[in-house]
Amino acid sequence: MKWIRWLIGLIIIAAFLIWDVFFLELAFEIKLINIILFCALFVLFRVIVGPSPADRIVAVDILGILIVGMLALLSSYYEKSYLMDVGLIWALMSFIASLAFAKILEGRFLDD
Repeated sequence: MKWIRWLIGLIIIAAFLIWDVFFLELAFEIKLINIILFCALFVLFRVIVGPSPADRIVAVDILGILIVGMLALLSSYYEKSYLMDVGLIWALMSFIASLAFAKILEGRFLDD
């Protein structure tokens, strides 16, 4: 039964990618942003339903990486350099948050 769910998910992902890449008449950056947003849906599902706190922490870290990538694409598309600065700050804050979550998950305090 598990492989049926995987097969259905694979068919949905393939259909979205084919539709996004071949049938939409958009700029390349916008197509990539659509793919990143589609991936963010799966990551948000893992944040909400994750079986363990460690899975949720990894999903939050991946979500931060997706946001940084989306900001880089938006910066390229709109030719606004300040979005790259926002992406750099977001990456640094995401790294610090991942370290803090890991310490909390380990059972230690932040000042240790």
